[in-house]
Amino acid sequence: MKLVIQRVKNSKVTVDNKITGKIEKGFLVLLGVTHTDTKETADFLVKKMCNLRVFTDENDKMNLSIKDIDGELLIVSQFTLYADCKKGNRPSFVDSAKPEMAEELYKYFVEQCQKEVKNVETGIFGAHMEVELLNSGPVTIILEK
Repeated sequence: MKLVIQRVKNSKVTVDNKITGKIEKGFLVLLGVTHTDTKETADFLVKKMCNLRVFTDENDKMNLSIKDIDGELLIVSQFTLYADCKKGNRPSFVDSAKPEMAEELYKYFVEQCQKEVKNVETGIFGAHMEVELLNSGPVTIILEK
C-alpha cells in the first residue's frame, strides 16, 4: 500500500460535475493498493498517517498531528501509484491490485480512518475524478508498507 499525503488548506474531489468529497485543513490522501496488501498493512499506515507530526504548533514547528489540530481527511483511490515505467513509455500497472481487492482494502482503510479522525471524505472508487487542492507548505509525504 502506498500513500501520497498532501497537507492542504482545502481540497475537493468531483465526479461528473458533482462534489463527492470536500475538506478544509487536513490531508488529501492518494491511496494505491498492491496485490500483497492486507488489512494489517492498512492498519499500520492509518496509525502512522494519523500520528504524523507535520502541522505547525504555536512556535511554527511541525509538531502536531492531524488529530491534534482536529483536521480532516480526503481519501482518493489511485491505482496509478503502482505504475512501472522502467520499460518503454507506456506505464505497466501489473503491481496494482485487482479492482475487487483494491476496493475492499480502500473501504477498510477509510473505515479505520473514521475511527481516528472526525471528518473523512472520499472520492468514488474506480471513477474518473477531478481533484483540487491548495497544498499548504507545500508538504507532501509518501508512506509505503
